[in-house]
Amino acid sequence: MLGFPCNQFGSQEPGSNAEINEFATTKFGVTFPMFSKIEVNGEGACELYQLLTSAISNPDGKPDVMWNFTKFLIDSDGNVVERFEPGTTPEEIGAALEAYL
Repeated sequence: MLGFPCNQFGSQEPGSNAEINEFATTKFGVTFPMFSKIEVNGEGACELYQLLTSAISNPDGKPDVMWNFTKFLIDSDGNVVERFEPGTTPEEIGAALEAYL
């Protein structure tokens, strides 16, 4: 798992990269790598999210990330194979992972 902070959703991550990392580790116990803040939607979307969102649309059929904590599953060949919206539980993601092991 990798984390990419983004302030495009209700301005929930306005802090610096260091502040966001501190918050994520102390409040949520995050142990996975956290990267620098990026944009995930619109003309300023980073290349990674352009690739991810073009591979699998959201439930509305649009490419945009609807809210923080959207997750993408990439297989060992680099293909985007699943997209999980924020409400998806870790158990649901774990069940989906079984298909790729």
